[in-house]
Amino acid sequence: MQKNSKIYVAGHLGLVGSALVRNLKKKGYTDIVGKSIEELDLSDFTLVDGYFQKEKPEYVILAAAKVGGIVANTTYRAQFIFENLQIQNNIIHNAYKHGVKKLLFLGSSCIYPKECPQPIKEEYLLTGPLEYTNEPYAIAKIAGIKSSESYNLQYNTNFISVMPTNLYGPNDNYDLEKSHVLPALIRKMHLGKCLMNNNRGAIRKDFERRPVEGLDGKAGDKEINEKLAKYGILKNGRSVAVTLWGTGSPRREFLHSDDMADACVYLMENVDFKDLIEQRRKETGNIALKEIRNTHINIGTGKDLTIRELAGKVQSVVDFNGELVWDTTKPDGTMQKLLNVDKLHSLGWKESISLDEGIAKIYADYCE
Repeated sequence: MQKNSKIYVAGHLGLVGSALVRNLKKKGYTDIVGKSIEELDLSDFTLVDGYFQKEKPEYVILAAAKVGGIVANTTYRAQFIFENLQIQNNIIHNAYKHGVKKLLFLGSSCIYPKECPQPIKEEYLLTGPLEYTNEPYAIAKIAGIKSSESYNLQYNTNFISVMPTNLYGPNDNYDLEKSHVLPALIRKMHLGKCLMNNNRGAIRKDFERRPVEGLDGKAGDKEINEKLAKYGILKNGRSVAVTLWGTGSPRREFLHSDDMADACVYLMENVDFKDLIEQRRKETGNIALKEIRNTHINIGTGKDLTIRELAGKVQSVVDFNGELVWDTTKPDGTMQKLLNVDKLHSLGWKESISLDEGIAKIYADYCE
């Protein structure tokens, strides 16, 4: 990519997309374009076609998706598969149709089987059943990987796919119903600390910035307390208990979104689809490799910890002195999802932000 190349970042306002835009600007790229969901409905093929025809992007990073945590994935199953398939199909096909030089598709580590050997290698894709709670989302993402590979093989495009581990960072989703585990822990314990300190002003400010089921900071104390209790934040005398889902025993890997973005831009600058085929030939020892698959690249740290350990780290950073209660009637999800990142390291990239440093950064951002 040249510094003046036109780069379209689909989903540029979200956790992933905004990190990509920050990284591209930091590295001197000057022509970055994007549209909000209000400006461009990516599920509408005609609108996406028109946007590509007008903007003529040379490079595309596909970070747009409908995402959520275990509650959202379980509740909105049809929406997750339908909307994600529409978004990625429209962008991938129009990237081909309008002659885009290179595209990077972002998936998710949930594409791998539930009972997968650990750490997870790229070659484990489609070797077993998926975790039920996020199966529709995972299937959509698998389709994106296969679409990218298939367009390359049929039309000689240069589309690559990456599978980031669990991400966190600026512009994350802190919705108490739909957020992922780390932002949910941060918000719950922040509100728990405010409740323990009887800091109603801080609670109202939080609700005003991020309404809970439509309830904002103008609501009465009784309504706010009821909503807090619904999401497991409950005051009992002078103490406050925050209830968390599951046993706390599943292990998860976390990567700061700025590190993820740096890896993606590095791959856009340095790695093409033909390089990944050559790498697969070396991995398999099959020089005449005819079946091209598993060319996607895991992006992560190669290190994990239990959700209970993660909660302890967040509790320390937030300075929440109340009680953590684990609701074991709620599902844990997959017990471990640790990515093998040997391929990424062999391509020349490694993360730089530690989890402790990252949690401290995003809590400071949250409070601001």
